[in-house]
Amino acid sequence: MSRIGKKPVELPSGVTASVSGQTIEVKGPKGTRSFTATDDVTLSVEDNVVQINPRGMSKRARQQWGMSRTMVANLIEGVTNGFKKELEIQGVGYRAQMQGNTLKLNLGYSHDVDFVAPEGVTITAPKQTEVVVEGIDQQLVGEVAAKIRDWRRPEPYKGKGIRYKGEFIFRKEGKKK
Repeated sequence: MSRIGKKPVELPSGVTASVSGQTIEVKGPKGTRSFTATDDVTLSVEDNVVQINPRGMSKRARQQWGMSRTMVANLIEGVTNGFKKELEIQGVGYRAQMQGNTLKLNLGYSHDVDFVAPEGVTITAPKQTEVVVEGIDQQLVGEVAAKIRDWRRPEPYKGKGIRYKGEFIFRKEGKKK
């Protein structure tokens, strides 16, 4: 039995939701997002509460029940507060700066890495060693942050590279003579 799906999703003030068929559209102060649920669940909006119920008790229906509830909750969170991923750059000479819509990264390669911010995501570099990725779509924000991190992943010997803020890198000891 899904325990997540049972919990109704409350709509904060300033946020409206409308259901048409299997698609729910959520409008808030930061924008509009929509999600199309599978045929295994039913969506309903009553009294500023979004309720998700399964159509039957098959394993797939119960899986979709909890997942759909989480997706709707993430839509509401995105249009009210938005999502944010912070990255730290560590390493001598490693730095980041914004030029218009392009993030320029100096990561020890023979060339600069230019990363163009996709539509719906805002990238800022408050310091040369920090990058902040913000947006209303949680998946897109996480994907963009992961792509930036992939340019120079943190290595375990010196800890150089791009890491998420607060990420712990397990350090290894180097060779001994």
